[in-house]
Amino acid sequence: MNNVCAIQKKLVETGLDALLAVDERNQRYACGFPFTDGAVLVTREKAYLFTDSRYIEAAEKSVDDCVRVELLGREKPLTELIKNALAENRVEKLGAEENSLPHGEYLRYEELLGMELIPAQRVFDELRASKTEEEQQYLREAQDIAEKALDDVLGIIRPGITERDIAAEITYRLLKHGAEGNSFEPIAVTGANSSMPHGVPGNTVVKPGDFVTMDFGCIHRGYCSDMTRTVAVAYATEEMKKVYDTVLKAQLAGIEAARAGIPGCEIDAAARKVIEEAGYGEYFGHSFGHSLGLNIHESPNAAPSCKTIMPPGAVISAEPGIYIPGKFGVRIEDVLILKENGCENITRAPKELIIL
Repeated sequence: MNNVCAIQKKLVETGLDALLAVDERNQRYACGFPFTDGAVLVTREKAYLFTDSRYIEAAEKSVDDCVRVELLGREKPLTELIKNALAENRVEKLGAEENSLPHGEYLRYEELLGMELIPAQRVFDELRASKTEEEQQYLREAQDIAEKALDDVLGIIRPGITERDIAAEITYRLLKHGAEGNSFEPIAVTGANSSMPHGVPGNTVVKPGDFVTMDFGCIHRGYCSDMTRTVAVAYATEEMKKVYDTVLKAQLAGIEAARAGIPGCEIDAAARKVIEEAGYGEYFGHSFGHSLGLNIHESPNAAPSCKTIMPPGAVISAEPGIYIPGKFGVRIEDVLILKENGCENITRAPKELIIL
């Protein structure tokens, strides 16, 4: 996979002569190679991958012919190779990742290259907001791995197990089913701890009558999955069932509203309305969802403040929640691919309340 042609089209649209990618995920998006410890330079006519001796052989075997692979080292430092390529292509307007590069490194590149860098993070942001068919398939496969792990972990949750044990099992099962790694550190919280949306798994023990909330994902071919399921252990009170049912109805309302061509705030509003009308509005503090792809959090978002129009091919989470401090919390999360006439839910795990 590479997106060189799409980037080159954007260069023409934005008036840039070239775009320098130092961020590892932007490099992967550009040329399809995951490990460079170098940089990718895309000009209007050519594309370059600069990497060192650890990765040069793999890079030469895996990247397309349209990407020129060059070896960097002590005798040929990265900035020298970049300068040579800039001169070869008569580059005058060079875009760079102002949001990814630390300010000091950004200034250092300007000094070493002898030219002003033009902020151009938006080029990657806009392109990566809409996933190609190939990217969508990678995300489906990542989601499938996560759901296999969920099935395994549901079989070991019982009174007496700790949050930390559940989180460890999630990581193990993800790797066992083919994940490259976690897309973020798994969240596994129980009882009153489940009222913390991003609670950290500890030594708290699961008890009968507890909710257990698990939020996790894996990396597959560089792309991230993300899902949350909340289950009850032994039994659930009527209040627990009511809150769970409210979150599920809110999620279904958001999914029904989700499509390309509308701002993210409209998707969020559809779900938020359900929770507010049920009297739990003050207990839903985060947004309905975020985009995901090579990063677990990308843009645009399905958030109250997001006026950005969602493009076709955007992939977003659908994760409303209700969190009652000192008591419990519930979150249910799926992943959606937005289409012009609706969305595809690529999460197949059941969402009705499971009592283990």
